[in-house]
Amino acid sequence: MEQNIRHVELLGFEKRFFPSQHYVYVLLVKWSDQSEKLIYRRYPEIHAFHKALKEMFPIEAGEIDAKDRIIPSLPAPKWLDSLKNTETRQSTLAEYCSALINLPAKISQCQLVRSFFKVRPEDESPPAPHPSKRSETYVMPKGRPRSNTSEITGPIMLESYRVIGDYRKSSKYELNLRAGDLVDIVEKCPNGWWFCNCEAQRGWVPASYLEPLDGPEESEEPAPDYEGELYITTKAYKSAEEDELTLESGEIIEVIHKLLDGWWVVRKGMETGYYPSMFLHKTEEGTATEAEKSLVQRKTPPPRRSTIRNINSIHAQGRQKISQDSYRRNSRRYLQQRGSNSPKVRRNKSSTMSPLLERKAHRDNIPKMTPSDEQKRTPAIPPRPSAELIMERCTENTRKKISIRTAS
Repeated sequence: MEQNIRHVELLGFEKRFFPSQHYVYVLLVKWSDQSEKLIYRRYPEIHAFHKALKEMFPIEAGEIDAKDRIIPSLPAPKWLDSLKNTETRQSTLAEYCSALINLPAKISQCQLVRSFFKVRPEDESPPAPHPSKRSETYVMPKGRPRSNTSEITGPIMLESYRVIGDYRKSSKYELNLRAGDLVDIVEKCPNGWWFCNCEAQRGWVPASYLEPLDGPEESEEPAPDYEGELYITTKAYKSAEEDELTLESGEIIEVIHKLLDGWWVVRKGMETGYYPSMFLHKTEEGTATEAEKSLVQRKTPPPRRSTIRNINSIHAQGRQKISQDSYRRNSRRYLQQRGSNSPKVRRNKSSTMSPLLERKAHRDNIPKMTPSDEQKRTPAIPPRPSAELIMERCTENTRKKISIRTAS
């Protein structure tokens, strides 16, 4: 059965030096079987594919009538490819890929499109590196507005991490890891599965098996936020460790610490514990994004660092870890302070629920007013002031207008 393309995203481009200097765009292609592949395409072959697509669908390309065109346009390649041209063209190419996949299925899922975005052997095994120069990777900034001007400050090299323990992959989309391996991070997903390059191989690896080279701590990891964010569980999970929480699907919890390994610290009432972030969805977001859907569809959370045997780290001191006792103590202290600082909301001292959830739980306990009660509380309408009183209290400008209107 042929697989369909769900999503195509431009990640950036590479400057390669073998066999000669050239540029290739890096595209992440997501397929209907939940696989995600990196492919590399030069701009001239992308434009050649675009021309072939227009020839296959002349009506949709506007060749017969321009008003019927739905296939997006794509500028022809320049005679001399340069770093500036390649960088400036990213926004146009990203918009083209997005528009192409959103076309009717007869175009977006035709054999020509599927063949072009299908992974090739050279995608999985890049050409041999230059003997003296290393390929330079330029990552496309996310959320950047389209601009015709280039703002190149130099190549953005992929982050390198070190593997701290042997890992055996559990699916064909993952990578086998050996302690001491160096991997380049292509994408950090909040579910704790990171997409990496390792010795010309690409795939997903658990972030818990990786450590930064410059120190044990993650500079991107945020501090705990005891105010908490409301999330809903999308899948039940039974705790495997003492510091984890067991929750059913559909429960409302508060996230107080988002950790990069995909195991977030959540609060349920006054209790705290680790829970897989891939089974959580923000309550105020109506529909999941394409990226979030792929996270939810992944079946198993990544392994925790506490389960790794024979950790081999290059750092003398290990990563600082906050205990669940500290999370629980600081969380209760924050809730008590917040309760004492808001006199309008009085909580039962014996309650074990957080203020956000308690207000929601007791919403139905508010007594409803009868029509007679509403009538008693309705203030009496004051009598209309006399014309003399109005004239006495109004402004001079209003008096003049009234006098003119009365005279006429």
